[in-house]
Amino acid sequence: MYKTIDLCAGIGGIRKGFEMTGQFCNVLAAEIDASACKTYEHLYNENPKNDLTSEEFKLKVDALDYDILLAGFPCQTFSRAGLEKGFDDDEKGIIFNHIAEIVQRTRPKAIFLENVDNLVRHNAGKTFEIIITTLEKKLNYKIIGVKTDKTGELKYDGKDFIRNSKNFGVPQNRPRTYIIGFDRLLYGNAVDDLENTLPVCNDIKLYNDLNDLLEMHAPEKYYMSSGYYQTLIKHKEREHKKGNGFGYVIVNRPEVKLPIANTLLATGGSGKERNLILDPQPGIAGRIVKGKKTPLNNDCVRVMTPREWGKLQGFINYAFLENGTDAFSFPAGIKDGQMYKQFGNSVTIPVIKTMAEFMLNCLLRLETK
Repeated sequence: MYKTIDLCAGIGGIRKGFEMTGQFCNVLAAEIDASACKTYEHLYNENPKNDLTSEEFKLKVDALDYDILLAGFPCQTFSRAGLEKGFDDDEKGIIFNHIAEIVQRTRPKAIFLENVDNLVRHNAGKTFEIIITTLEKKLNYKIIGVKTDKTGELKYDGKDFIRNSKNFGVPQNRPRTYIIGFDRLLYGNAVDDLENTLPVCNDIKLYNDLNDLLEMHAPEKYYMSSGYYQTLIKHKEREHKKGNGFGYVIVNRPEVKLPIANTLLATGGSGKERNLILDPQPGIAGRIVKGKKTPLNNDCVRVMTPREWGKLQGFINYAFLENGTDAFSFPAGIKDGQMYKQFGNSVTIPVIKTMAEFMLNCLLRLETK
């Protein structure tokens, strides 16, 4: 059994994907968002409230016996100076630098990092270059997808680090960057014999398409008011006149075969508006609902529900199933806005489980040599 630490933990999606293999157990977590911490503790009976940037937390990790570092870290701009000056002189607000410092101090057997797909393009690719160079050159970890030429220069294609949730069993177009590495100081040249490509798919198929996932005849509060719906229509018309493709999207239109959702976003916002649902039911059109300034729209268009977002991320109807019963829930008092934020800010668990299985196979090869 490999021991993991769960950094930038959110509500524990990465942890759960690894635990589902039966070969990983978590021994420490770090998260600073208070609402996410409540959900995490509700799900795992552990309070993850720790600041990974603090020396207090780093000392905890120093004293810990663990094997794998997990982190869904945020993407932030930082300069090349960090590569030259070392972690002590880096911009202290950059979470990656703190993660790298923890790796340097504690030398886990392996690392798993997750981020938005734009990470590989961020700052014209310079951000990703610094991350890969730091992990490979400064920390001496073999990063899957990276090669070294005869001159010692690192060679890689950013696209090789991006994988899409739609190829891992759920109907969501969600490209994300995944970085997996193994300690060269521990395993030596054996790391160079590992398969150098991340998994591109799995054989899980939780749903045939989005229609198979949706829970129709949703509560009235999820339907859009006619006024707001008209605002979206006018905004889309203006954008189209400018030649832009921006605007709301009804993802389950009848003419769409095998529909899938667009990327769920932590901010809600366009994550909802680009995932609108046609959900006709009697008595909805024109209904007056408390809290909405205008009656419900006549087309019966609604946003997706938090439960549907949870299914798209694999939290509901997958990761917490126990003897056929879904054990996932939020703690009492968590409002819809936080549910959307927490699901949108999390990971697609079937993807994580596949990556964890890949890492297990790599570790088996390394530790039997």
